[in-house]
Amino acid sequence: QDQLVESGGGLVQAGGSLRLSCTASGRSFQSYMGWFRQAPGMEREFLAGIGWSGRLTSYADSVKGRFTISRDNTKNTVYLQMNELKPEDTGAYFCNALSTYASGRPLADWGQGTQVTVSS
Repeated sequence: QDQLVESGGGLVQAGGSLRLSCTASGRSFQSYMGWFRQAPGMEREFLAGIGWSGRLTSYADSVKGRFTISRDNTKNTVYLQMNELKPEDTGAYFCNALSTYASGRPLADWGQGTQVTVSS
């Protein structure tokens, strides 16, 4: 089945780090992949995108310099390394296929996401 499964979320104090993983099956794993976040009461927003080789990446201004997206195509997996976490980073994190590395346009059905909570 085409499927997106996110993992690695949890509770962390401000300034801490987490690494999220996203495994994708079937057509959910594409040349361009990305991460999204949905904060409480907010719309889902694009955070980061990556091309097939990993050379092309893009980031939202809110996470640039703190988050790093990467991928392992042999494992159909995309990662999001999150450093210097802030309380405003709290939310549900999702991955998806993208039309291009910087488009922010999801192409597949959403997975369940993984919850990240950052405390002060």
